[in-house]
Amino acid sequence: MPEPENESPRIILPDGSELEEVVENVREKSRKEEDENYVPVIIKRSDETRRHPDDALENAIEEGIEQLERPALSLFISALAGGLIVGFSAMAVAVVLTATHEVKTSDLVARIATAFVYPLGFIMCILSGAQLFTEHTASALYPVLDRKATAAQLIQLWAIVIIGNIVGAFFSALLLYCARDVLTADVGFIEIGHHLTKFSNVSLLVSSILAGWLMAMGAWLAVSSPRTEAQIVVLFAVTFLIGLGGFHHSIAGSVEMFAAMFFDASFTISMACRFIGIALIGNLIGGSCFVALLNYAHIRRTNE
Repeated sequence: MPEPENESPRIILPDGSELEEVVENVREKSRKEEDENYVPVIIKRSDETRRHPDDALENAIEEGIEQLERPALSLFISALAGGLIVGFSAMAVAVVLTATHEVKTSDLVARIATAFVYPLGFIMCILSGAQLFTEHTASALYPVLDRKATAAQLIQLWAIVIIGNIVGAFFSALLLYCARDVLTADVGFIEIGHHLTKFSNVSLLVSSILAGWLMAMGAWLAVSSPRTEAQIVVLFAVTFLIGLGGFHHSIAGSVEMFAAMFFDASFTISMACRFIGIALIGNLIGGSCFVALLNYAHIRRTNE
């Protein structure tokens, strides 16, 4: 006859329960605690996908609140850095324009070539966490629309970021001028200056509205795209369109305007003030009306 298989001995505790059952109950309790305290792996993977508009709006509101509650000095320094960094877009465009002028390429080729390099400074600026005014025309407005912040906080943030960006843009232009012997892009900076000043007030305003619309849309799409690679593609796309259309961005344009003043005395302070003022108003309208109000209305209000 075959020998019976060895069975593990049953251990009975003083309360009458089996040790094996007690251990299993402890393991089950431990698993439940882990499920409550830790995010399942499948949720972590879903974070890599595109966010739902409702989630994107909530993230935008939270980021807007964070910026609105940020200390003024910290916000100003970040805006100063933004104005400095975005100057690299102005530098790249001026260098490419000078090169295309020397080889006598067509205007269309020059426009496409400058559009390809125009996004570089913006991508560096936004991914570094520095603040740009056109990024906040919409993002800082969402908490106000959701009644989680006040209009006074919004205006204060806009004012601090604008001042920091303009100061940074001035010093960026000064540094580019000091490096003129290395850059050898005088022709490009002067040509950009004419592009900023030759249009009527109405044309400049409409162009700035379109630029502000695209920049705020880029910030919205970046919130909806969690992965860095997707954010870079989005930022490149919107700023490429700004460069291709020749639209006017208030902060990058401020660097270009100040640089034009340094390189050519025919550009005056009054011309710079006219451009910067109109461009700021246009960017503000484009970002707040065409992005913030529409996004909030079609996501939050429609769902309600």
